[in-house]
Amino acid sequence: MSKTPNTILSPTVCAEIDRWMLRYPPEQKRSAVMEALRFAQEDNGGSLTDSIMNAVADYLGMSHIAVYEVASFYTMYNLAPVGQHIINVCTNISCTLADSEKVLEHLKTRLGIGLNETTADGKFTLREVECLAACASAPVAQVGKKYYENLTPDKLDALLDELG
Repeated sequence: MSKTPNTILSPTVCAEIDRWMLRYPPEQKRSAVMEALRFAQEDNGGSLTDSIMNAVADYLGMSHIAVYEVASFYTMYNLAPVGQHIINVCTNISCTLADSEKVLEHLKTRLGIGLNETTADGKFTLREVECLAACASAPVAQVGKKYYENLTPDKLDALLDELG
């Protein structure tokens, strides 16, 4: 027997989704899908599960696959548990020309993980992203909402020590 959305989504998440849906005509409530996924992800400790995505779909009157398409397309959604700090390293052309590969290799070595992996202590997840739109200060990484620019191994070590 499948659970109804209200037993999967917390009352707080449902209230947040309801408030967000007020921005759209009732027949377009599915337009709130991105925020609904964000609220649900935050409530679940930083990642989404199939049951949570299904509950969001049911709550918004959408097909499950439509919600999966949104969640799997955008890098802001995590479909597996992630670390407390997600380190996104840009590897687009400007960052690549500024040695973003060295940044990635240093982080892999220092953290003892590969791309899309999380440290055993659950503190860090390392990801490669297409572009962080900070080409003038490449190489760049993002942790949370903060950008770290003109990265070097020493700057990375200081950042990891600060976060760790």
